[in-house]
Amino acid sequence: MQHPDLWWSVGILLVLGGLTVFYYNRLVFNRHRVAEAWSGIDVQLKRRASLIPALVECVRQYMRYEQSALETLVQQRTRAVQLADSPMGQRAPVEAQLGSQLRQLFALVEAYPELKADSQFRELQSNISEVEDHIQMARRYYNGAVRELNVLVESVPSNLVAKLLRFTTAEYFALADAREGQPPKMEF
Repeated sequence: MQHPDLWWSVGILLVLGGLTVFYYNRLVFNRHRVAEAWSGIDVQLKRRASLIPALVECVRQYMRYEQSALETLVQQRTRAVQLADSPMGQRAPVEAQLGSQLRQLFALVEAYPELKADSQFRELQSNISEVEDHIQMARRYYNGAVRELNVLVESVPSNLVAKLLRFTTAEYFALADAREGQPPKMEF
């Protein structure tokens, strides 16, 4: 009679082991997807940061009286570049402020029709608008990947495997102000 009990025990252990492996693999997959999604955001943020010096120089030639706006933008870019290797939670608010400064700069440009007509400025403005759109798309993908990971980490039965193997939830890329997520208004 002891053999059937042994088979039941082995069967239950095999099922539990299989479930553990299944949920572990899903957790690992989603953790890597979050990292890949953050990498996509990071690439676009670096691309935006690389365009800002050329934009500032182009605008500086026209906007001699708006020096403080340009200096603030340069300071925000410097902070963003310094935090390039920081965790997303520290970096996201600085990047959001940088986007806000760009929108303010483009609002100031409205008072300079000769600048808006400059081909170099129009190209830079177009490139930055494109980058802002890519950042917004990458942010949505990242937050979706975070959602999937967090659901696995917090829902039963995968949360048991997550706790056992020390998987944690990830932070969403959130903006303090929803308007910060909008691309700058581009008028030609």
